[in-house]
Amino acid sequence: MIKIKGVLLSTRFFFLLAPLLGTGILLPAISVAQIDTAKANQLQDVKITEYKNSKVNLSPTPVQILIGTELKRLNSLSVADAIRYFAGVQLKDYGGVGGLKTINVRSMGSNHTAVFYDGVQLGNAQNGQVDLGKFSLDNLEEIAVYVGQKPELLMPARSYAAASALYLRTAQPAFNEGKKYGLGVGLKTGSFGLINPNISYKQKISNKISLLLDASYLESNGKYKFRYKELAYDTTIIRNNSDVKSARVEATLFGLLPDSSKWNLKLYNYNSARGLPGAIVSNRFTFTQRQWDDNSFIQASYQNKRSARYNFMFNTKYAYSFMRYLDPEFKQQNGFLDNRFTETEWYISAVNLYKISGIWEVSLATDYSLQQLDANLYDFAYPKRNTGLVALASALNLKRLSIQANVLATLIAEQVKNGNQSANRQEYTPALMASWQPFQTKDFRIRSFYKSIFRMPTFNDLYYTFIGNSKLKPEYTSQYDLGFTYGHTSNGRRLAYLSLQTDAYYNLVKDKIVAIPGNNLGRWTMVNLDRVRIRGFETNIQTVWDLDLQLKLKASANYTFEKAVDISTTAFRYGDQIPYIPVHSGSARFGIDYKNLVFNYGYIYTGERYSQKANIAANYVKPWYTHDLALGANFFYHQSRFFINAEINNVFNQYYDVVLNYPMPGRNYRLTLSANF
Repeated sequence: MIKIKGVLLSTRFFFLLAPLLGTGILLPAISVAQIDTAKANQLQDVKITEYKNSKVNLSPTPVQILIGTELKRLNSLSVADAIRYFAGVQLKDYGGVGGLKTINVRSMGSNHTAVFYDGVQLGNAQNGQVDLGKFSLDNLEEIAVYVGQKPELLMPARSYAAASALYLRTAQPAFNEGKKYGLGVGLKTGSFGLINPNISYKQKISNKISLLLDASYLESNGKYKFRYKELAYDTTIIRNNSDVKSARVEATLFGLLPDSSKWNLKLYNYNSARGLPGAIVSNRFTFTQRQWDDNSFIQASYQNKRSARYNFMFNTKYAYSFMRYLDPEFKQQNGFLDNRFTETEWYISAVNLYKISGIWEVSLATDYSLQQLDANLYDFAYPKRNTGLVALASALNLKRLSIQANVLATLIAEQVKNGNQSANRQEYTPALMASWQPFQTKDFRIRSFYKSIFRMPTFNDLYYTFIGNSKLKPEYTSQYDLGFTYGHTSNGRRLAYLSLQTDAYYNLVKDKIVAIPGNNLGRWTMVNLDRVRIRGFETNIQTVWDLDLQLKLKASANYTFEKAVDISTTAFRYGDQIPYIPVHSGSARFGIDYKNLVFNYGYIYTGERYSQKANIAANYVKPWYTHDLALGANFFYHQSRFFINAEINNVFNQYYDVVLNYPMPGRNYRLTLSANF
């Protein structure tokens, strides 16, 4: 292992990366191209507007997208910060730069949202959750959240196998005429000892092959002030054990073949060492628990359009994840609690798409994965999970009506070395979606979808020593949605772009997996208990105003109303709102571009919630809201682009908890410097 400032960089990944590094270093060609900045900015804005019209307003399933310059102007350090601005999305955040951050879409739970990185899912069979705080915005071109699923046919079977999906897409290298390389460097610094440098290098190896290298390092002491009140006790405390050090390295090759086939190969490694600050209860403010992570994967994708009617796509991946958890306060016979988990995954996927006619197409996607988990726990099960997915889908695209339907077959077989294994599963789940243009104008469309899906219990749910329950049933969800979209582009007018999405939805989650205490309060067990009914309404509006040749205003807002209640027959309080789900929530963004200056304002509101299933005063969690401001400037010098941005986050220094007793930072500052050569 290679150690960088306390973070271990996997030597395994280093040797995988070395050939790509050599390719990028040995093949540079130094040339200079004149940059027409006005033309570049104009083309970029037109591209963004056209993309939104085609993706957002034509989609039969709700989709929200942040792309290109929109991502750069947000007061966001990671993917987790950016998705806070999406309607219907709750971010579970345990505080600080290094705190765990997971996504929850329409209150169905983090495990029901799949996360895809460049088209391939980020898997986690151990606990089913992806920590979005690990993913930087530095090298991303697009973030998109789809409720239900992506309305496409040329995609892996895994893309059909979740109640919602988050897609992250890497920016593909683009080169100015006559130039074969590019270098970008950046530095973020600010409150809580934040140091976050980033370097990106792109190389045009040939007319058909390009290379992108991206690396970043993040360090923060995590020491921020928060207010603590208990009865007559009111004081300000500094958060303890919230430090983090992490390093991320990515290398991606993009290629085209003579027959117009596309391929890419990605290598990825993330390494971190962090403290786990713990809940502030019973006047306890000091914690000693630590966690180390080492995540690596290599993935490849190939897409071929053999004819006007037939497309083929192939994906494969190998992933390795190591996690160590140390608790010096938990004494055992052989010392402190020191749990170590190693998860590996092999994955392969093939998709065939055939266009029967100009309006009718069908696809067949088949996926296979093998996931296994090792641990140093006593009497551990050492589970292996074989998963086969087969998705048969069809789409009918008429002049004003688009209909897509699919059925997903899921086959799961498990093996364990110790104890009882979970039952094998064979499930068939359908989905149906439609988008209709009722009037002559193409701006207005009505959309609707139905989807049935389930999620398997995680390895922790099934096999964690003393807690797991191998007899758990999967969680089943049914989703219904009805809404409309309106999108209009007006060239030459002040209101250049207007987009409106509004949806009403109904979700039902059955056999919900929960943890309950056993005879020994120190040992909990996993059971199927709850049935949750979710009714909601969400709306999202986006506008772009061209007020002058050099003055552009962008404004957007969203609002979500949601009643997610426990309707289980065994419910302690039937009809109460489930924990941490607000009835009202929303956000707004406002930006001004004037010449080379960029101003951005962000507002996020989360209404009152309850920390437990019983909606009583003792479990009440106050609403919170934050205001964020940023001011930046672009300028050019010797054909190189420079950017400086200053941020003030949580301007009014509000003290709040996303998760009760895990206080969030108050007012904080961040400065970003970047240059592209």
